[in-house]
Amino acid sequence: MGSAEAKNLEAISKAIDQHNGTCEYPAVAIELNPFEIERLGWDTIRGLPIRPEPALGTGAFRVVCGRGEELPSETVEAVAEELVPVR
Repeated sequence: MGSAEAKNLEAISKAIDQHNGTCEYPAVAIELNPFEIERLGWDTIRGLPIRPEPALGTGAFRVVCGRGEELPSETVEAVAEELVPVR
């Protein structure tokens, strides 16, 4: 990883930590200019998907907050034999 990539990753990682440390809703994605996504070649950062956002300039990014975002749906097989309340 080149130093520019490392600096980008460090800045985004710090922003994710700052968001998650101050907001009750965790980060769910990172938005980057499509050119930046292509240049960096990243699909995810720290497990968060990277979304293209043409309105962002190159060199900028946005941490997408879970507030107002639909949580990803997941289908799982239930194996418990007793009911467990879900919060």
